[in-house]
Amino acid sequence: MEDYHLPICMACYAVRVEPQRRYLKRPTCLACGESEARAVRHTVVPMPKSNYILVTDLSLLKGLNSSHKGNT
Repeated sequence: MEDYHLPICMACYAVRVEPQRRYLKRPTCLACGESEARAVRHTVVPMPKSNYILVTDLSLLKGLNSSHKGNT
């Protein structure tokens, strides 16, 4: 595949995106994609007698802790 068919990175606009990353929602180069991924903080929490939940907001995590309802 020719280089001119590859999209340009949507974060830095400096380099072409690798062919494997071409069909992503927002194609970025490897360096920009790594920095964007490190900016997102999340954790997975097991729910009592249930499945797991993905938590990205600290206030939601504090609200899920039923043993410390009075302490915020």
